[in-house]
Amino acid sequence: MSSKLHFKNFIFIFTLALSFVVFQAAAQTPTPAPTVAPAPVKTVITGVVVDAADRDPIPYATVLFKGTQIITKTDADGKFVISTSEKHDQLMVTYVGYKAAFYTIKVGETQVINVRLQSESQSLTEVTIKSNKRPAYRNKNNPAVELIRKVIENKAKNQNTNYDHVQYEQYEQMLFSLSNLSDKFKNKRIFKNYQFLFQKQDSTKVGGKTILPIFLEEKVSDNYLQKSPEKKKQIFTGDKHVNYDAKFIDTKGLSKYFERMYADVNIYQSNISLMSNQFLSPIADVSPTFYKFFITDTIKTHVPNLIELSFIPRNNTDLLFEGKMYITMDGNYAVQDAYLTINKNTNINFVRTLEAKLDFEKNPDGRYHLSKTDLIVDFGINKNGGTGFTGERTVIVKNYQLNKPQPATIYEGLAVTTAPTAEAQSDQFWTAQRSADTTLKTNLKIYKNIDTLQTIPSFKRTADLLTLFFAGYKNFGPFEVGPVNTFYSFNSVEGLRLRLGGRTTPELSKRYYFETYGAYGLKDEKFKFFGSATYSINNKSIYAFPQDYIRASFQRDTKIPGQELQFVQEDNFLLSFKRGENNILLYNDYYKLDYKKEFESHFSYELTAQKWTQAPAGALVYQNTENNTINSVDQVTTSEVSLTLRYAPNEKFYQGKIYRVPIIDKDPIFTLNYTQGFKGVFDGQYNFQNVIGRIDKRVYLSQFGYSDVTLEGGYTFGKVPFPLMTIHRANQTYAYQLDSYNLMNFLEFVSDHYSSLYIDHHFNGFFFNKIPLIKKLKLRETISFKALYGGVRSENNPNNDPSLFRYPTNAAGQQTTYALGRTPYMEGSVGIGNIFKILRIDMVKRFNYLNNPGVSQYGLRALAKLDF
Repeated sequence: MSSKLHFKNFIFIFTLALSFVVFQAAAQTPTPAPTVAPAPVKTVITGVVVDAADRDPIPYATVLFKGTQIITKTDADGKFVISTSEKHDQLMVTYVGYKAAFYTIKVGETQVINVRLQSESQSLTEVTIKSNKRPAYRNKNNPAVELIRKVIENKAKNQNTNYDHVQYEQYEQMLFSLSNLSDKFKNKRIFKNYQFLFQKQDSTKVGGKTILPIFLEEKVSDNYLQKSPEKKKQIFTGDKHVNYDAKFIDTKGLSKYFERMYADVNIYQSNISLMSNQFLSPIADVSPTFYKFFITDTIKTHVPNLIELSFIPRNNTDLLFEGKMYITMDGNYAVQDAYLTINKNTNINFVRTLEAKLDFEKNPDGRYHLSKTDLIVDFGINKNGGTGFTGERTVIVKNYQLNKPQPATIYEGLAVTTAPTAEAQSDQFWTAQRSADTTLKTNLKIYKNIDTLQTIPSFKRTADLLTLFFAGYKNFGPFEVGPVNTFYSFNSVEGLRLRLGGRTTPELSKRYYFETYGAYGLKDEKFKFFGSATYSINNKSIYAFPQDYIRASFQRDTKIPGQELQFVQEDNFLLSFKRGENNILLYNDYYKLDYKKEFESHFSYELTAQKWTQAPAGALVYQNTENNTINSVDQVTTSEVSLTLRYAPNEKFYQGKIYRVPIIDKDPIFTLNYTQGFKGVFDGQYNFQNVIGRIDKRVYLSQFGYSDVTLEGGYTFGKVPFPLMTIHRANQTYAYQLDSYNLMNFLEFVSDHYSSLYIDHHFNGFFFNKIPLIKKLKLRETISFKALYGGVRSENNPNNDPSLFRYPTNAAGQQTTYALGRTPYMEGSVGIGNIFKILRIDMVKRFNYLNNPGVSQYGLRALAKLDF
């Protein structure tokens, strides 16, 4: 599986957002922009706050326009930026232990004010002689570190899992917008009649003064937790969201993607998952190793008294937060409020700003529970400004109740369910849910705006164009043509290969679906084609979850033995470029009947009946040595029935036009396949059984990154020739393939029993982040290791049975296909990722079986992917 966010994970965001951007270019004739009122003159102040005595920067000092609520904090380097369109002429700077400083400012101008704060205890007549060297920060004898250790020590009792029973209601709103839009963009001629799309907000807010909301979702749920035995249940009672045309945008997939990006922020967890990365919590057990802590204020007006504890990363490029939290001084050492953000140098792509505000309310027993979370992230290609995207997720908890046991029936079934009436709730229901926060109501017009927008012809044309570009299909209503990246490819057997195909859409029928393509090789002068008819049993799109369909198909086409691709088709033009000899191919005829059934639990099964006729092509020949003569075999036919079981708990994905792109998380995926071959049925030539099991798992290691781990094993029972054994996945392209052996040649190894291990580890820049200058490039380290143990039993060894096919040889008569010996095949790689934010390059080394013909010990491979 691909790591983090594969390039295709961005398809729907680009399709959706670029539709709005390109939409403005659809005007046929540019005209002068309409006259608008001049924008208010803005006062912008930048500067650095330092200690007047030693000139050391002061992090998290408070900077504000005197007498207002327009306020900001200095960053870890003491720097600040503050602005307003209002007329205020005094700047105030404060920090605990220092005297407040006041500066007169020039209204309506951009200016720099560097602030020197004097200590409260510093006498004007005092002369202090000391070293210019700043004392090193230490954990030992540090009251701030002693305080955070108290917080860590009391974490368990301050979480809701400490109670026997907890129940509460939860409202959440997710808003995603184009942001930081200029007046020039807004006043384009094409938007003249559509100003309703834009939304004004305070210019000091993240996202700028003008945004264009493009996605809104609201959910309401009832939540139940039980301590012993541990059980959780979430029942969604309300679900309201914008609805885009399914032929352009998978709205539910979009929701799942945002859910993964904007996960719940629980400061009591050791690691907090955001933007598909794990950030170390400032109250994790190991936080004093990675963070610096400072006591910055004491609040005695609150009961109980609070201590403001500020924190910054020791290394500002690591995946750590900076900010502050308020700790109760009542012996519980609970977090009463928290503000989390990230440093501008953090090794994360495209994120300009990330802010999380956590509010807690007191329980009857004096402890606290999280009552509100506001998470906002601003994205952009240019981190210094310009048009970008802003997403904000607000979560509100209410009716929090403790130790009220629920009947066992509450916890039956899936841990997360949706009530049948969730999407049919009344306006009165939603009005009541939003009453807890009046600001939530300002976004509601987007529901109507998006419905109106989708009726605009130019928007439809733009979305259609982008769908063609990113997903590869051109929609013609009931039929769509594609995928376009397969129209042209080439290989040494077929030569130039031309292909054209398409499929029907739900506009033709929600029950019946048809798909077809035709291809022709100019060198082999043979036609290839495919046709399928699918019946949807649940009357839903066969591409939508949960799938429930039956399909009949026929395919006559070529295939490279041992090439298995993920999220891309074999005749993709970019995969036409291969290393070494690439002159073996199979001509295949497949007659298939499939039945697939998915369940809400993400358990699925697929039953397939197949007749497969394969004929060797190019340099590949099938030969045996019966009767002491070399006999050529034109083709092999098998008749098979297979059953595939798959279980992927809590799986999330985006449903693309061709592939279901996984949104990878920590939960494992289990797959089991059983195939039975029948001799004498529909010309089948062999009796055999094949079993393959596989487990995929992402393992998070906090600050040390994460590993994608795959374990796989298989066994073929019965006497079969090598084409019916497992032909191990090889890769002769120059692209790094996560699920293949990148220095193995096609059809190099076959096995009738095997086990394998893949490990692909990402350090997320843990080491590069420590190297001066290099860390500014935000490069990331990767290592991988792949091992394959297998073999061929004596009964399937062609050296022991002349009726079995001989292993293939090359033009020089050298054997090119082998069974593995006692030593497993091994290869590994070290790589550098995030080059130009899109490229990963690996140096791959093959450790053994180096005497096989045509192999390389080393190779450079590249992988393009967009990661946060």
